[in-house]
Amino acid sequence: MSQQPYVIDTLISAKQIAARVEQLSDDIHTEFTNTDKLIVVGLLRGSFVFIADIVRELNLPVEVDFLEASSYGNSTESSREVRILKDLRGEIAGRDVLVVEDIVDTGHTLTQVVKLLEAKGPRKLKTIALLDKPSRREVDIKADWTGFEIPDEFVVGYGIDYAQRNRNLPYIGKVRFTDEA
Repeated sequence: MSQQPYVIDTLISAKQIAARVEQLSDDIHTEFTNTDKLIVVGLLRGSFVFIADIVRELNLPVEVDFLEASSYGNSTESSREVRILKDLRGEIAGRDVLVVEDIVDTGHTLTQVVKLLEAKGPRKLKTIALLDKPSRREVDIKADWTGFEIPDEFVVGYGIDYAQRNRNLPYIGKVRFTDEA
């Protein structure tokens, strides 16, 4: 499968992201200040950079675990079929859990993940998303914390990819296909 040529325009700068991560970490710390250990569950793969930055800012005892869910494949559109490719390694029953998502688009992935994790009996379950596209929502879900609300654009960078490329960009960029230029 050949990729369509594209360019990337900066949508959210690395400095904006760093400032927002600091604010979000303060809110998370306040919410979980009395926890004996916060289990941060990252949704792979797109959230790994966000997870690392959030965890480094938290002054709490933290354990990190991962779930891998897929609804995109190599496409720019969600398939709406959420597949769990990797489940948690540790137990979360009776524990405080923070689910970290890169982007809430249609809402199907976060909805399925929250249902799956709630069934495991956590003491408290909260969600955070770096990006939110409310105009694309198909199910009624909103993360407890959101970094940035963005328009209906296909984005990459800061861990988010297009066909496994551009995860390493330090900013969030809007993908513009060259035939749209």
